[in-house]
Amino acid sequence: MEVLNIQNLTKVYGSRFGGVKYTALHNINLKVANGEFVAIMGPSGSGKTTFLNVISTIDKPTSGNVFIDGKDISDLKEPHLSSFRRDKLGFIFQDFNLLDNMTLKENIVLPLALSKTSYKIINQRLKNISEKLGINEILNKHPYEVSGGQKQRAAAARAIITEPSLILADEPTGALDSKASRELLNSLQGLNEKNEATILMVTHDAFAASYCKRVVFIKDGRLFNEIYKGDKSRKDFYEGILKILTVIGGDTGDIM
Repeated sequence: MEVLNIQNLTKVYGSRFGGVKYTALHNINLKVANGEFVAIMGPSGSGKTTFLNVISTIDKPTSGNVFIDGKDISDLKEPHLSSFRRDKLGFIFQDFNLLDNMTLKENIVLPLALSKTSYKIINQRLKNISEKLGINEILNKHPYEVSGGQKQRAAAARAIITEPSLILADEPTGALDSKASRELLNSLQGLNEKNEATILMVTHDAFAASYCKRVVFIKDGRLFNEIYKGDKSRKDFYEGILKILTVIGGDTGDIM
């Protein structure tokens, strides 16, 4: 079953007063199946951020279609767009986006509280997710009282607690040290494998991408290549990612 189906996606930026136009994405076609863990990689300016912004409904395509769970998101208008984003998408950002005046528990359950989910369901999901992410003992702390890695795992819990169709992670390890990055990536990999969470992660880091099942490379706004992990070891997959990055340009990230 396809969670994400992108057809002939093009995004052009330009002045409405006749300025120079810039094509950020050229005729992108991509499908992501339920339960996949996919990385999007490419050098700076390749179109990764624009690609994620269109999928996340932050930006609209100039042409083409983006289907999530069979729904064409380009057709959605407010307030249906907001409710679709809340129900179908989970977001993990580089800078955590946690509210400092709320505890981690309050941050995590906020999306469910806003949708008026029952107290029983909220507590059940919170218990399950916090245990899987290893943060159940710090739920009553505020974001400023915990480490960056713990903040990011709390942000991941918030993204997952609504049981979205698609989790979008934007450079989730970008603000973390190597130890915290590994902990987060192991957590995301576990959620993907045990919960069949569908995750699309934009990253510049080959080490982070090696935790995924597939890596899609973008260059100059076009799909350049893609590779699958299959039965390869993570080390071999990492080396394969590095080879393609060497061709298209881009950071290699941490070492194995």
